[in-house]
Amino acid sequence: MPPTPRPIPAFIADATAEKKPYGRWAERLVEEFAVACEPLADEAGAPLDRDAIRWFPERGWGGRVYVPLAARAAGPEGPIEYFGHVSFVRPDEGEPESVRANADFTDVTADDNPDWQIDLNDDVIGRWRTDGDRGGDVTLVWGLPLVRGAVAATAEIGEDVVDQAAVVDGRFTLIAVDALRGFGDDLYLEVKLWDRHLREVAAESLYEEAAPEEEAAEADPGGEP
Repeated sequence: MPPTPRPIPAFIADATAEKKPYGRWAERLVEEFAVACEPLADEAGAPLDRDAIRWFPERGWGGRVYVPLAARAAGPEGPIEYFGHVSFVRPDEGEPESVRANADFTDVTADDNPDWQIDLNDDVIGRWRTDGDRGGDVTLVWGLPLVRGAVAATAEIGEDVVDQAAVVDGRFTLIAVDALRGFGDDLYLEVKLWDRHLREVAAESLYEEAAPEEEAAEADPGGEP
């Protein structure tokens, strides 16, 4: 086959190797995540509820293993959600090391958005670069299907599938290059869900276009005189 004008890396992440953390290891990961959440508690209006944590399947990239997680809490004006991930190095022998956590929160939840088909979170965990200053963001994506029948998730750029994973316990995790630049128009990931008959049951882009009224406000921030 001839060289491609879009040499986008695909399937760069390791598959899930371990099931949901448990025992002392789970306690350590929760503690790291809780420490990352503490500085956010005043702004969020409520602390992290450790008992409400939901684990997502792990994925590996760049020598580190990433375990996303999320937890609901009761904020002063409604539910909030802490979300993020813990990551670590899993050596060939011995205990995991170099544990780190990243956390954020939101008051925009699926409860208030019945039109959502997938409850998605994402975080940039690295960079990919190629010739001519072209490249993109290596992005960790994790989500909850909000439609019935989803058994697999894919991450797509244009018509190219760049990662895929099973939906496990109603959750999935993907790692793929997003926000590609230098290939003409900027290209963004789209996450799709599939049922056991390989029929598409949901799709969601990581890039949300501004509504027409928002674009008008940005063009004329001062409004009419």
